[in-house]
Amino acid sequence: MTEIDAKTDALVPAWLTLPDIAEMLDIDVVRARQLVKDGQLIAVRRGENRALHVPAAFIDEDKVVKGLVGTLTLLRDDGYSDEEMLEWLFTPDPSLPGTPSQALAENRGTEVKRRAQALAV
Repeated sequence: MTEIDAKTDALVPAWLTLPDIAEMLDIDVVRARQLVKDGQLIAVRRGENRALHVPAAFIDEDKVVKGLVGTLTLLRDDGYSDEEMLEWLFTPDPSLPGTPSQALAENRGTEVKRRAQALAV
């Protein structure tokens, strides 16, 4: 699990702990931790207690946001670290408009994946 700097931390509007994620997805905390380990979510250590946190934007009510897992895979394949992926996902992109994470939440995953693929070029 990654620790992030203040700049990247500030880009993410809201965070959830792994117990929060488990409750929202109706799974146990061990399974939530496995989602992180499997690369389906990004969790970083933050706050005074250094607890693991996941961006709230990655969860859509009771499921992982559609298109997120594929986007994370593309970015990892491009050599991005967890912190770089968070920075990319939460930095406004005028061509979308908004941030890639907002576009994923609005079911515009194809546009986001196209931009992620272009990063490898």
